[in-house]
Amino acid sequence: MLETVKTYDFIIVGSGIGGLVSANILAMEGYSVLVLEKNHQIGGNLQVFSRDQCIFDTGVHYIGGLDKGQNLHQIFKYLGIIDELNIHRLDDHGFDRIIFSDGREYKHAHGYECFIKSLLVDFPDELEAINNFCDKVKEICDYFPLYNLRNKNEGKSYITHPEILSINAWDYVSSITSDKRLRSVLLGNSLLYAGDRRTTPFYIVALILNSYLSGSYRMINGGSQIARELTKKIHNLGGEILKHQHVCKANYSKGKIVSVETKTGEIFHGKTFISNIHPKLTVNIFGENKFRPAYVNRLNKNKNTISTFMLHLSFKDFSFEYLNHNVYVHKIDNVLDAVEYNKNIWPESLYISTSVSKNQGKWAESMSVMTYMNYDEFKKWGNSFNTVAEFGERGAEYEDFKKNKEQIVINEVEKMFPRIRDSIKGIYSSTPLTYRDYIGTDDGSLYGILKDSNNIDKSKIHSKTHIPNLFQTGQNIVFHGILGSTISSLVTCFNFIDDKKLLSKINNA
Repeated sequence: MLETVKTYDFIIVGSGIGGLVSANILAMEGYSVLVLEKNHQIGGNLQVFSRDQCIFDTGVHYIGGLDKGQNLHQIFKYLGIIDELNIHRLDDHGFDRIIFSDGREYKHAHGYECFIKSLLVDFPDELEAINNFCDKVKEICDYFPLYNLRNKNEGKSYITHPEILSINAWDYVSSITSDKRLRSVLLGNSLLYAGDRRTTPFYIVALILNSYLSGSYRMINGGSQIARELTKKIHNLGGEILKHQHVCKANYSKGKIVSVETKTGEIFHGKTFISNIHPKLTVNIFGENKFRPAYVNRLNKNKNTISTFMLHLSFKDFSFEYLNHNVYVHKIDNVLDAVEYNKNIWPESLYISTSVSKNQGKWAESMSVMTYMNYDEFKKWGNSFNTVAEFGERGAEYEDFKKNKEQIVINEVEKMFPRIRDSIKGIYSSTPLTYRDYIGTDDGSLYGILKDSNNIDKSKIHSKTHIPNLFQTGQNIVFHGILGSTISSLVTCFNFIDDKKLLSKINNA
């Protein structure tokens, strides 16, 4: 057993972007910081893997809010990484293409003016509805001070107007237009938030769509560069990051955490602890008896968003043209019903993206295809575990099941891109078990705890916990994605740093 002598100001469990950004902010303020990561690779959903000399993203396929002056750009500028990132802007005239089974294609264009103009080509009689939708998106976004890098006491806020959190996305869109196709086009990139007709709040749609309308980019050679640059900054500031450190237990003295232990028996001492992992896993590690029973019961009753089956294809040289846009394919009329898919016609919705390389030309090196998949389909292999850090076998039956699913998805992609099979060099896939093992949710959830417009308080997770020196950060605090998790870091750090001073530093970076 190795026990460190040093006592860190902050120990952060998990190296997703929420943890890495929190570590950077705290280190920039002079605190000693240690990040503990269970996996071989830093970054959570920023992790990548390589096959056939192609880099595949596991979770970050494109990012919004990176235009100069936009929220994520400004935060990354403050962190000192924006100029180090290699990014590629997607097609201004249609960064997202929404396609239905009848072959009709609709475009989401950058900027509200172009977004409206593009939709009017296909829906010339729906100007009022499209304008109302865009106005509502902007109105809702304005209720989130941190999203606008604004102090909570400046302007309006969802805190004083909580009713805006309960607006249901499908209900709102249905209220502004009777055109069923327009409804599904407006919500056509719903795989970004696992949209569900019954539960998805409109504010989730607004915060995500607005960021992409403000500038959508792919990460050249993968999103892991964000984690890599943040890691460099942490090291330069004297912070530490340790991999292969699976935290499993906390030790207490006088009601406070004094150290955490890993599976290998190592002990790390700290003054304050931040969990960048799922709240349910946080409770398991830090001790259920240390949290209020009502909170634990609420967590146990909360549902997570659905998981995914991800197909990854490498291409033969000079065989498949690069797509400078994303493709969303829907086989059903109501795109928010795809989460409750029919196994007999699965997959009902697809997200398709070609990766971008440093010297991107006419030809694509690879493609990733995402669709929904319930964890229950893989539950029979639930006792298995397999990561680079902790290798394990799932068996031949699992591999055969995966291969069958791969071919079903390829069949659907082939309808969009005939003869794509002639271009395929290698076929790889990730399942709900993959995401469970690497990301740390018990069911491989795509986006953490499901936000429910019918009971918004049920899914609220605060950065403070009942344990006085334990805090939380990450996608469950505000909203998911790179932007949401980054903003959650600000929320968490405001517990230790004056919010006005930190926001001033960010805005003046």
